[in-house]
Amino acid sequence: MARRSRSPRPLRRVELDFLDTAPVRLVFTLGIIAPPEAVYRALAVDTAAWPAWFGAVKSARPTEVGRDVALAGGVRFQETVLVADAPKQYVYRADTCNAPGVRALLEEWRVEPVGPGSLVQWTFAMDGPAPLRVLMRVLRPGLGRAFRGAVLALDRRLAGVG
Repeated sequence: MARRSRSPRPLRRVELDFLDTAPVRLVFTLGIIAPPEAVYRALAVDTAAWPAWFGAVKSARPTEVGRDVALAGGVRFQETVLVADAPKQYVYRADTCNAPGVRALLEEWRVEPVGPGSLVQWTFAMDGPAPLRVLMRVLRPGLGRAFRGAVLALDRRLAGVG
């Protein structure tokens, strides 16, 4: 029997200050060869191509205010872009989600020039009940690996390699 996906439900509409105040705040950083402008374009403009370089993302479709995103495992988000400051910052908030327990979610991507390349930083800020907050901290190493793999795949894609 096929598993039914949960219906999306509204999340708390947090603002930029949540990046500093969220109960769970995970930050990952990686230097790559691609220039900031190309990285930012891939993050903020070429939304539909996310699945080509971020394995956890199964589909990403632009909407009037942000994106509709489906992850592996059936988790779905409807997002609103809060900051699109090319080429250095891209921030979005999940407004709806079908994952159990998530109460609020905000993600920030920062792209800083480092020589001819970029330093890419992803901040994952969320709130949920205590067991989910503990689980997210336990999953931190896996999220870090997913981030590194995705950003390296993006770097290869932007370089036209593999």
